[in-house]
Amino acid sequence: QVQLVESGGGLAQAGGSLRLSCAVSGGTFSEYVLGWFRQAPGKERELVAGISATGSFEDYADSVQGRFTISRDNAKSTLYLQMDSLKPEDTALYYCAAYHTMGQPSSGVRNYNYWGQGTQVTVSS
Repeated sequence: QVQLVESGGGLAQAGGSLRLSCAVSGGTFSEYVLGWFRQAPGKERELVAGISATGSFEDYADSVQGRFTISRDNAKSTLYLQMDSLKPEDTALYYCAAYHTMGQPSSGVRNYNYWGQGTQVTVSS
């Protein structure tokens, strides 16, 4: 059973930075597509960024393109999300998620069958 544990959330000011981490265990890390999703109150869960199993392909939501960077360390079985130039609208519960494929990351929530418990990010104006 694959388990994901997020860390690194918290409170930041607009224009500031945060770095999220997601420790993954229980599977062959290098065979999983990984993604960061977020969900704000009253809104649907959405893909923020996804990365292929090899790390060679990244995909970003338009709203975070150029501000957020997803990366993975296959030796440490850890996923990261570097968030810069934060905006109040980035406030949400952030989840890391995974599914087993060597293909490109999907943006569909239903494709991901392993999820972390979430970490709160709050950006003040």
